[in-house]
Amino acid sequence: MGRAGRALGAAALWALLGLMGLAPAVAGQDAAADFDAQRASADARYVAHWVLESDDHGGLPFAIVDKKDARIYVFGSDGQLSGASAALLGQALGDSSAPGVGEHTQAGNVPLLERTTPSGRFMSEPGRNLDGESVVWIDYASAFAIHRVRPGAGRQRREARLASATPRDNRVSLGCVVVPADFYTGVVEPLLGRRRGVIYVLPEERAAREIFNAL
Repeated sequence: MGRAGRALGAAALWALLGLMGLAPAVAGQDAAADFDAQRASADARYVAHWVLESDDHGGLPFAIVDKKDARIYVFGSDGQLSGASAALLGQALGDSSAPGVGEHTQAGNVPLLERTTPSGRFMSEPGRNLDGESVVWIDYASAFAIHRVRPGAGRQRREARLASATPRDNRVSLGCVVVPADFYTGVVEPLLGRRRGVIYVLPEERAAREIFNAL
């Protein structure tokens, strides 16, 4: 069995022990405890444990975006949870980016069916959009980023959706992961807006274990 196979086998064992309440004390256990306190989904908890156990993040800060729950969890490079928040996501369901969506986004004309939030593992980098606003690029080519709620006519409606108790009304963006301004400034920007990181976007049409075990 190769290194990847051993790492994934250890991750599966960790997940099983965690469900049984028998997980041993290892690096990242405190982050997992904080994570669980956020009432995260089973998929999000699984991926967090897998990342820390396999060191897939390579010592970089990372974030987990749970599309089904419309939430984002941001971790420091040491695996400690820095913060969690509701997030706005793409209007269209789907786990992949449409061809040419980056160009359509820059032109300000993204068809409804292309407004997906793609899933997978991404290397992020800080940057700026066409308006000079600070963003975290998840995938620059497809104009896929984490950014704050922008000022404008729809800001109050978007803030109300973020504050609602259900994720059903959070599917309103062109595909980007949109978070409250204070969460971006206080959590996202200090960790992911100054250096590279890793973003794990959970799928909504497949099980998370299928995608991340394949890695």
